Amino acid sequence: MAYQAEYIWIDGTEPTPLLRSKTKILADDVTTPPNWGFDGSSTNQASGDKSDCALIPVFTCPDPIRGGDNILVLCEVTSATTGKPHATNTRAACAKAAKKYASDEMIFGIEQEYTMLRPDGRPLGFPVGGGFPEPQGPYYCGVGTGRVIGREIIEEHTQACLDAGLMIEGTNAEVMPGQWEFQIGAADALTVGDHMHVARWLLHRIAEDYDVVITLAAKPQKGDWNGAGAHTNFSTKAMREDKDMKAITAACNAIGKKVMEHVTNYGHDIESRLTGKHETAPWNKFSYGVSDRGASIRIPFQVEKSGRGYAEDRRPNANMDPYTVCRLLLETVCG
Repeated sequence: MAYQAEYIWIDGTEPTPLLRSKTKILADDVTTPPNWGFDGSSTNQASGDKSDCALIPVFTCPDPIRGGDNILVLCEVTSATTGKPHATNTRAACAKAAKKYASDEMIFGIEQEYTMLRPDGRPLGFPVGGGFPEPQGPYYCGVGTGRVIGREIIEEHTQACLDAGLMIEGTNAEVMPGQWEFQIGAADALTVGDHMHVARWLLHRIAEDYDVVITLAAKPQKGDWNGAGAHTNFSTKAMREDKDMKAITAACNAIGKKVMEHVTNYGHDIESRLTGKHETAPWNKFSYGVSDRGASIRIPFQVEKSGRGYAEDRRPNANMDPYTVCRLLLETVCG
């Protein structure tokens, strides 16, 4: 019996690319999804006179929404004429860095925060028509009506990720009402990026059924409310094996020499989120410290105690590109 393959790719929308997808029907004897194409002039990736772009499958998994033999197919975008990676294809650059520094065995875990909105743009949990809920305090990892909202979407999304075989590690309600988080990892740069994009697609797709908008905006609600980030945990083989913190502090010091190169590629509107308040460091300053959520990079207390492990770059926005963030950390720490 024929089955459906949902081809997913990242478009050229600025300042933050969007996920796109379309369905290809494959015969039952087709076991490997073929290359495909799309109209790049409709996704900000080509002009109308040269509109064809190619979709090159790089990751497949079961489709937990359609079920059966149906699959999800994450793709890279290339030029249909030259076969070279499209300018919007950040995965290709990440792949080069991952290959170059493979001997360092760097792995990543990404904490994806996001905010649920009603169609009118107000966060779930905020009063309809205006006004604000009670201040932040009871919502983080909360339970109970009035403290947590949108849990049905979370439960469905988590199960979908598990059914798809994605490396989802956990979920929790976040500091602002209507704000949640899930974690992907730990894995190499390409795997964590691939799984993150498919998990994001599933989140958007499931939220459709509830008439809820998912936003990865860095500061979805202005005022005294937390922004939304994608804290990125990273660890090289040396960081995991040394027992004196030298590899970890060396990594932090290396990152501290390239502050703006990282920050300017960590997601749109980062200045509104990294203010020095709401558990952030200022966007234009760099610091690291043990258990310090007001630092650019946090070293967990148990890591300091054992002298080895990982560090958490707290600066990436929720709308960051995981391929770009992982590439920068690879090049800076391993280079």
